[in-house]
Amino acid sequence: MRFRLRPIGPTSLTSRVLMLATLWSALALVVISIVISQLYRQSAERAFTDLLRAQLYNVINSITIGDDNQLSGSPQLGDLRFSQPETGWYWIIEPLGTFAARPLSSSSLGTSNISVPSILAVPFNNRYERFYPATDAFKNNVLVAETEVVLDGEGRAARFRVSGNLSVVEEDIQTFSRSLYIALAVFGIGSLVVNALAILYGLQPLDGARRALEKVRRGEAERMDGVFPREIMPLATDINALIESNKRIVERARMQVGNLAHSLKTPIAVLLNESRAVDKVQSDLVRSQAEGMQTQVQSYLNRARIAAQRESLLARTEVEPVLERLVRVMRRLNPEKEFYLSVSSPGLTLAMEQQDIEETVGNLLENAARFCETGVWVTASLTAGSSLGPVAAEGAVQRYWVEMAVEDDGPGLEPDQIREAMKRGRRLDESKPGAGLGLSIVREITGEYQGKFELNRGGRGGLRAQLLLPGMAKETV
Repeated sequence: MRFRLRPIGPTSLTSRVLMLATLWSALALVVISIVISQLYRQSAERAFTDLLRAQLYNVINSITIGDDNQLSGSPQLGDLRFSQPETGWYWIIEPLGTFAARPLSSSSLGTSNISVPSILAVPFNNRYERFYPATDAFKNNVLVAETEVVLDGEGRAARFRVSGNLSVVEEDIQTFSRSLYIALAVFGIGSLVVNALAILYGLQPLDGARRALEKVRRGEAERMDGVFPREIMPLATDINALIESNKRIVERARMQVGNLAHSLKTPIAVLLNESRAVDKVQSDLVRSQAEGMQTQVQSYLNRARIAAQRESLLARTEVEPVLERLVRVMRRLNPEKEFYLSVSSPGLTLAMEQQDIEETVGNLLENAARFCETGVWVTASLTAGSSLGPVAAEGAVQRYWVEMAVEDDGPGLEPDQIREAMKRGRRLDESKPGAGLGLSIVREITGEYQGKFELNRGGRGGLRAQLLLPGMAKETV
């Protein structure tokens, strides 16, 4: 069983690469900033611990037992914070056991003290040191370095403690973190800009290939022209070869259609001519069968040609010039009638062959001119949806439905008459010229292009013929 991953995110390749590069860069910078900040915190805390250890041993080296059996000495630690009150920087010396000397402390501590946790809670390390956090009487969070030292040969010992204010470490870490985040943000923004420019420059040939292919789709070019890098050139070459092969297939199909039509034209004409030499009953039978053969041959030839051309990228015809030409011809053929043309969307293009449009609309115009009282109205407009649903997008070129209508002010048809008129060879008014094949031809051609053809009563009282055919907007997405 095969699994197929569905595309997630924007459909543009450039947008996808830019989005992924931006997300990766942002994630990488966040992770890097967190890692560096944590490493600096560990380094700062280790340096702070080493500082307290050095100050602790400076205090130890400065203290002795005097002749009066009291602790004596004045540690000079070179830091004014040990002499300023409420700073969180203190040193404390407390006699242990039977040694009944007075404790010593820095002037910054005053008369207060720092509580000492039990050895079970915070044990000594292998160097007989221990470090623990505490809170002094002034609500300062401090880190205490502690050890116990035997001061003389009589075994008299004392506990030495040195504390430092942890806010110094936090302020240092916060200052470093701010500088780090600013530097990484500037670097990140610069990297994103450089990456975006590199990606846009690197993918520019793909955009050029897309534009060249759109020109082919819109019928503005017959092949993909341009200079492409070697990674894209084989694709462009294959597409051009496919277009050329498609053109040759279509031309071959057209030639075969013409040859078949020419080879059948003479035998059918002979049958029609010979039918005049026999009696009327047989003549009518032969003539009707020959005309049916002629119509069927032409119908299936049209279907074959349309099927071959429908998949062609080059089957594009602009609507307005074709309709103007048809209306102009109808005005000359019917000078007593008025013909009105309205195309609401300039540059409206149908994904059809010109001769199929002319045959379809021409049949509708002939019927409307035959039955109208004063005039015929022809309209064409672009619509993104219809009863058939929206036409799917092809690449970057959006497909649409084109709605065309031919309406007259004649007597019109009832619903049952419309159903009868759509049948091949049926004529509701024998007094008018025609073979009764026009509407069926329109329906067949429209069906071959997967469109829709409807007849109904128009707003002017006459018949309204509506066509929905696949079109293509000139603009690209």
